[in-house]
Amino acid sequence: MGTGTTAAYDAHADWYNDFMSPAAGDYLRRVHATLTDLLGPGDGFCLDVCCGTGAHAPAVADLGWTPVGVDLSAGQLRHAMHRLPVAVADAAALPFGDASLPAAVCVLSSTDVPDYAAVVRDIGRVLRPGGRFVHLGVHPCFIGAFADWSGRPRVVVDERYAEREHTFETWNPHGVRARVGGWHIPLAELLNAAMAAGLRLNRVTEAGGGPVPDLFGFVAVKP
Repeated sequence: MGTGTTAAYDAHADWYNDFMSPAAGDYLRRVHATLTDLLGPGDGFCLDVCCGTGAHAPAVADLGWTPVGVDLSAGQLRHAMHRLPVAVADAAALPFGDASLPAAVCVLSSTDVPDYAAVVRDIGRVLRPGGRFVHLGVHPCFIGAFADWSGRPRVVVDERYAEREHTFETWNPHGVRARVGGWHIPLAELLNAAMAAGLRLNRVTEAGGGPVPDLFGFVAVKP
């Protein structure tokens, strides 16, 4: 996915395709319900940035959009190509002209790139005036190496919230982060990235399967 993570996801592409399949159950349904709520109906192309295996393309298409995807992981795109048109590309250097697209989404990928602000900045470049961008990812305050969910519903957050470097540390040895690791982007930096890209925040949402939200999303519009 994204920038600089090709090898990591290529090694786990088949596992991730199964992990993010509809059979994965409640989590994926919650992700798609939140994505549907934020993106809303539309037509024309919607760029799925860091599309991975294309798991989110059906939710985008069901809203009337025509999804197209980009990702660096050729291994994941082997699966995605059956779900939407795709191209191998760096998320921070999108192969689209300025102001050429009406919508873009980036789902569960902010932790897969070393510089998410650069990704959002290039998304801002390719959006048309009035175009919308939906970010949907793990909650930056409650999901990461700094958060221990092993005692749910109690979640313990420690001082590593301030750390930004790539890490494989996780409370769950069987999840995505144990396999590919992840970068952390704190909440303020995430929101500031959208505003620095020239986008206007329109709506912010939190979602979860319990009392502590594990998903965070927003929709931002290019003025």
